[in-house]
Amino acid sequence: MTVRVLIVTVGSRGDVQPYLALGTGLRAAGHDVTLATCARFRSFVTDHGLAYGHLGDEILQLLDSAAGRAAMEDTTGLLGSVKTNIRLARQANPINRGLLADVWQAARQADPQVIVYHPKALAGPHVAEKLGVPAVQAVPVPMSVATGDFPMIGMPALPLGRPYNRLTYRLVGAGYRMYDGMVNTFRQETLGLARRRGAALATRLPDGRPIPVLHAVSGHVLPRPADWPGHAHLTGYWFLEDATGWQPPAELVDFLDAGDPPVYVGFGSMAGRDPQRLTRVVAEALRLAGVRGIVATGWGGLDAAGLPGNVLPITQAPHDWLFPRVSAVVHHGGAGTTAAALRAGRPSVICPFILDQFFWGRRVAALGAGSAPVPQSTITAQRLAAAIRQVTTDADVRDAAARLGRRVTTEDGVASAVARIEAAAA
Repeated sequence: MTVRVLIVTVGSRGDVQPYLALGTGLRAAGHDVTLATCARFRSFVTDHGLAYGHLGDEILQLLDSAAGRAAMEDTTGLLGSVKTNIRLARQANPINRGLLADVWQAARQADPQVIVYHPKALAGPHVAEKLGVPAVQAVPVPMSVATGDFPMIGMPALPLGRPYNRLTYRLVGAGYRMYDGMVNTFRQETLGLARRRGAALATRLPDGRPIPVLHAVSGHVLPRPADWPGHAHLTGYWFLEDATGWQPPAELVDFLDAGDPPVYVGFGSMAGRDPQRLTRVVAEALRLAGVRGIVATGWGGLDAAGLPGNVLPITQAPHDWLFPRVSAVVHHGGAGTTAAALRAGRPSVICPFILDQFFWGRRVAALGAGSAPVPQSTITAQRLAAAIRQVTTDADVRDAAARLGRRVTTEDGVASAVARIEAAAA
């Protein structure tokens, strides 16, 4: 049976790509899929054959601004999260109100039979309730279901045991309540629904059953917590096969062929306050480590000017094509880049800026598939060089990364998620 599916996600490319992979999997299974996300990704969605639902770009413009980048750099730990919310809330509130309306408009056009949403898309479960269709929450990081195994993403990892870890989820849930009034106004004035307790972080369907939560994470990387309830699922990663039909530029092919496999360095949409300084640190670290490098300037604004001859600047390249051809991956620790490095069987040096990036940095190090994290706030050429030397010369690290890569490639996370969504729709 064909099902009309609306997928809603908000944020950077890393917040869009796994949902695009899920959408292409749903379409391949015979379903009609609309992906609603920020306008700058319209062609990214339509080029992969999915219908596009419009959401405003203003939240990305705010995060790309100097104030947004500075605030995001401070989003570490409880105090940092509070400071960031205070800094950005005044500007973000009208943007979020606009996004609520945009999701409703996209849903009216798509007429879905099930809505799959990232929790940052606050309207998702409420629009599903209005339309009388199932809602499924989908996340690339373990942030929605409390556990004693690890603290809430963005909260400090303190040696205080399971009670502390579970408490962090309640603390973050309390922070979400600052948006309850806005969401309830949307429910009443736009959707004609009654007010609801905890509206900004809805966890239950109108009949009281829990909303299913799909985690696009491999169980080989993060074992399923034993205290998770039955509605929480680890599906495996949702990979978008970007390299299909992609032709690498001759300059990149020639560079790869000219010597030992280089080290890839790229920080996605992260750049921080001073991307020029970060570029200098990276170039010096590669020199000190004695390795060749490929530096992806991408969306993060790394400076391609002045790099030495043994470092090739590129704008971007599909991770599934490039990562198997490098010796190690230096990155920010976004969920998608971390997953791509793991699948390629290449060790990581994670240089986290914010939130879940610290979590993945700790997780990869614990698995033995990378160095200890090198946070951007304290990064130096010497520290980064030492980490690069470790992951390119330590046989144990390289073997651990290769073994983990073989395990990850045995999973089909998209197929697992598609089956869960079909069950919810039925």
